[in-house]
Parts: sequence; C-alpha cells; structure tokens
Amino acid sequence: MQFLSALAFTFAATVALPAASQSLPRFGAPEKHVEAELIAATDAIVPGQPLKLGLRLKHEHEWHTYWQVPGDSGLPTQIKWQLPAGFSAGAIDWPHPKRLPVGPLMNFGYEGETLLLTTVQVPANLVVGTPVTLTAKASWLECKDVCIPGDAQVKLTLPVQAQAAPSSSTALFNASQARVPQGTLAATASIDADRIRVALSPPAGKTLDKVEFFPLEEGRIEPAAPQVLKSEGGQFAIYLTAAKPTGADFKSLKGVVVANGGPGTANGWASVVQTTLAAGAAGTATAPGASAGASTSSMSLLAALGTALLGGLILNLMPCVFPVLSLKLIGLAQHRTHSGPMAAHGLAFAVGVVLSFVLLAALLIGLQQAGSALGWGFQLQTPWVVAALTVLFFGIGLNLLGVFEFTMATGVANLKAADALAHKSDWRGSFGTGVLAVIVASPCTAPFMGAALGYAITQPAFIALSVFAALGVGMAAPYVLLTLFPKLLEKLPRPGRWMELFKQFMAFPMFATCVWLLWVLAQQVDAGGVALALGVLVAVGFTLWALGQSQRGARFFRWVAAVGGVLAALTFAPIAVSEALAPGTRTTADAGWTEYSVEKLAQLRGEGKAVFVDFTAAWCVTCQVNKRVALRAESVKSRFAADNVVLMRADWTNRDERITQALAQFGRNGVPLYVLYDRTGEAAVLPELLTEGIVLAALDKLKEKSKLN
Repeated sequence: MQFLSALAFTFAATVALPAASQSLPRFGAPEKHVEAELIAATDAIVPGQPLKLGLRLKHEHEWHTYWQVPGDSGLPTQIKWQLPAGFSAGAIDWPHPKRLPVGPLMNFGYEGETLLLTTVQVPANLVVGTPVTLTAKASWLECKDVCIPGDAQVKLTLPVQAQAAPSSSTALFNASQARVPQGTLAATASIDADRIRVALSPPAGKTLDKVEFFPLEEGRIEPAAPQVLKSEGGQFAIYLTAAKPTGADFKSLKGVVVANGGPGTANGWASVVQTTLAAGAAGTATAPGASAGASTSSMSLLAALGTALLGGLILNLMPCVFPVLSLKLIGLAQHRTHSGPMAAHGLAFAVGVVLSFVLLAALLIGLQQAGSALGWGFQLQTPWVVAALTVLFFGIGLNLLGVFEFTMATGVANLKAADALAHKSDWRGSFGTGVLAVIVASPCTAPFMGAALGYAITQPAFIALSVFAALGVGMAAPYVLLTLFPKLLEKLPRPGRWMELFKQFMAFPMFATCVWLLWVLAQQVDAGGVALALGVLVAVGFTLWALGQSQRGARFFRWVAAVGGVLAALTFAPIAVSEALAPGTRTTADAGWTEYSVEKLAQLRGEGKAVFVDFTAAWCVTCQVNKRVALRAESVKSRFAADNVVLMRADWTNRDERITQALAQFGRNGVPLYVLYDRTGEAAVLPELLTEGIVLAALDKLKEKSKLN
C-alpha cells in the first residue's frame, strides 16, 4: 500500500501542479515577487510646473505584471493617488509591453524592471522651502506559474524650490519615456470575416522589418494569433485575427504598433494606430505559400488542440474520474505478471477514451444541427440518465466489494470462471475502462476546456471532432505512458492480499459518486423521483447479491437473481416516462441571487447597474468548488453588497435553451462561465477557476472604471 500510495501521489502531483497551481488559492501571508517604489524625474517640486513621477516596479526573475490591456488573461496595474490639495495626477503613460506566452495563451506585460509614468500638475501657490509628500496606492497582479494580487502604499517627499535639477533616476525616466508610443500613425483597416488587414507606412526615416501589434481595447483581436507583416507596393500590411464573437460595435481599431523591437533597438520605434474598419478587403493578400486566412485558421486550430490536450490531462484529477483510473492502475499491476503486451492495454484504453469523446461530440453536434439547444454535459440534464449512472456506479461498488464477480459467461459463471478471467490479459477491460472514464468525466469542465470546446462547437464537424479527440488524447496520455514504460510499475509490490483490500477500499469512492449523482438528481426532480431511483438501487443490489451467491455455488440463487433482475427492470422501466423524474423548475438556493432571464438582465443593464452572472449546474464539479471557495466567501459577499452588484444565477442543471444561447454568445458550450457587467453594460469574463482574489480584483477594476466614467 505504501508503494501504491507513493506512485499515485507522484502521478497526481506530476500532472496537477503545473496547471492547477495557476488557480488554487494560497494560504497565509502572500509572498512579494514585485517591489514598488515611487520616484521623480527631478530632485524638487517647482510651483506651477508639471512634475514627472514614476511607479518603479522590480520583478523577480520570470515574474511579470500586466499592461493596460493584459491580453488573454491578467489585470492591469492601477495607481490610486492621494495628493495634497491643488495637485492632480494624469493617466498612466504606459511604455509598450512585451508578449508573454503562457501555453496556448498570450498576455501583454512587463518583466525585469519597468517604470509607469504619470504627470502631476503642481499648484502655483506653493511656498518655497516647504517639503511636500506625495502618496499613492499601487495594485497589480503578479504572475509566474501562479498569479497573486499585489499592492503597495508608496510615497515620496520632495522639497519645494524655485528651480529643480534632474534626479538620479533621469536615465531610467528617459528610457521609459522613449518606450511610450509617440504620435499617431496614419493607417487604414478592413475586416473580412475574422481577418483584419491594417495598411500603414512607417514614419519618415524609419523602416519596418518586423512588427508587433498591441490592442488598446479588449476583445478586439485574438492575442495569441499570429501577426503577419507583408510589403504591398509602397505600404505595409499587418494581418490580425479578430476576436470571437465579433461584436456589432467593432467599427474601429485602436492599438500600438511596435516595430523592429521598439525604441532602444536599431531602427526601433512605436506609434499609436487608430482607424475605422471597412468591410471586405482583408482577405485579398495572403501569407507566402498559403491561401487567405490559412495561417490564422491553422494557428487557431492548433491553439484549440493544445488547450484541449491540456484540459484532458487535468480531467484525470477530477474527483469522479480519479477512482476509475486508480482501479486501472491496480489492473496494470495484475497484468504485468500475465501474458500480453502492456502497450496493448494502453492503446485499448486510449481508443476507448478518444472514441467515446468523439462519439459523444458527434451526438452533441447532430442534436444541435437538428435544432436542439444543447451543450457539453447535456446528457446529465436528463434525469433518467443521472439515475442510470447512479445504478452503474452502485453496481461497480458492489463488484469491488466482492458481492459478485463480473464475467463474460453471464448467468453461468462460477469461482473458477472468475479466476480464469482475472488471470487473462484482456484488452477489452482496458477499452471499457476508457469508456467509463469518459462517462464520469463528461460533467466536468477542467481548466482550459471551456475555450477549446467553445471554439470546437462553432467549427465544421471535422474540426470540432478533432478538438474533442485531442481532449481524449490528453486524458489518456498518462495511462498510455505507464504502459509504454512498464518499469515504472516495478515499484509496486507484487499482487497479493493488499491488492484485494485496495480494490475493496475503492468501492467507497464509487458509493460517494452515487451520493453526488443522487444530489444532482434531487436538484432536478421532486422527492418522489429520488425515492423511485433509490428503489431501483435496492432492486439492483438484491439482484447482484443473489448473482454473487450463485457464482459461489448456490445454484438456487440463480433463480433468485433472475427474479431480482426482472424486479429491477420493472422498477427502472417507468423512470424514462415517469412524471416524478421529469425535469422540474428550480429556484436559486442562495439568498441574494436573482434567477437568470434575458429580459431581467437587459433591464438591469439598461438601468446602469453592475451585474455578476454565474452560469452553473449542479452536476458541474468545478462550479460547486468555485461556489464554496470564492462566491460564498465573506469578503466576496461583502464586496458584492458594498458595490451594489446584482447577483444573477443561470442554472443549467436542467436543459434551458436560453442559457445555452447565452453561453454561445461568449463562445462557450459548457459551464462554468462567470460574467461581470459594468455600469455601462460592458461584459468581462472571469477565469473558469475562481479564487477570492480573482473576484475581488475584478470588482476593483469595475470600481475604478466606474470612477472614470
């Protein structure tokens, strides 16, 4: 058992830590990975003359903070000034950022040392010789493989003098000021489908050899998509990919063009581009050796495949999936002493997983094309399916406890046949485990899955199925690796009594899964429906107990098992048509939450109210964790109340076409999804995994934006 525990822990840690650590909260005092300091360009304040200040941020190695538009994720640094009477601070002058790839995502921000510049207006009536203290509260999001909200109270005291000299930080100010985009560059832009073409000429005396475009508005372009530069006659054209979905208000494009590495490099420069969007001409030019849009389309697909692969890996750690995979690990320990190649089991398991994902996706796509408004996890929106899964896991648990043995010789099995099967290297068991793993994984939306599935469901069937297949490959990968390198299993003790005990122990996670499924069922139907499902469990339990007795030589119990099977079938048969198991109307359980409706949301946005919408479902494990970790935290509830944010819950436990359509508007096909609308009606999408800090940071951003408006 010690060896098995060590191996299971190593497997879980290897897969879980790189991805899950990005979202899980830390406890205790947070570490500081960014130092903040307030500095000035001059050594004194001169009455009536503007004062140039800078927030100096020093990042630890590999840590970063974010630009004013952070990209696929992140939050920009904010400065809240607390200045003496008569002083006023302008907006931040942002030096151009760098691209910060994180897996398939792309963020924009700063590493090393940077200086965020601000010009402060100084009153003319200051008394010379009197010192003045300038104070500000700086807040940011510092990220490496985890993200931590950071803040600092910074202040600077300077004397008031008739004249000022450059400070010791003058060189840093000059370098930072040079990185602030200079002037607005004339340009024209057009859009065709999701392909944007920006035509421009470099400033006089400048060249354009390579380029990076950073948007000055969120949700306009895909940050991770390639940016293709082409020379077209006397002009240059930059080809970008528009973000999906493209809003009706997308009629102009504003951003920063950083050429040749930016200021500070040979021929480097940076300028602002602001232009209206014309329709139609974006697809006229192509990248070398490709048709129009091929590069961006293929890269978008590659990003979706990579995201799906990572999401599939994380699925192995979901509470309902891990027990099934643990059982398969025990099966590997048995197979290693028997005939048959280990790799065949890995291949069979992978085929079962990938094929199940593809078939489930094909069913989903087919039903959608037939007019049904469905999304990922749709099968668990049907109560009789939830009841059937409860019966399946209950039967698996009884099998693990040894109540009965599963054999191919149905109805005539005995101990000898069961023992023969146990010592047979049969790939069919591995294939079946792969199918079972997908069944229990289907209610889960792991991190990174939401964006991939949202992309897939908007694409042609072949591309969509490819993304789902990548999800299956990611889920099967750890198990396949173990079968390809069986020496990893040599650390397990040889099969013996410990294996039987562990097998029996694993029955209880199966029973826990039954409890969860019954809880989901209770959210969908009334008490009569739950009682009917429990009656089926009693009948199935009686049938399998009698079957076990017959397998141990008591032939009379064959007839008892047959009668029990008929009883179980008669009990289960009415479930699909029973009114007791018909989906019911659910109301929001938590106090203070409003039930979602399109009309109510439109009304609240029209009234200029901030709204937080929680798209959730009872069968979504991630949703329930987020609810307990973040949304029910006292600090979050207090901030929602203090900021007068209306809370709205879109419960997708039962099928609801309105919620499915709302998810599609954000490019999603499953839950969880968290949307925060500001008082102007603009929507911001939060990550799939929430912490208190993430929600509070989003509310801080909302509050700051409200002040500016």
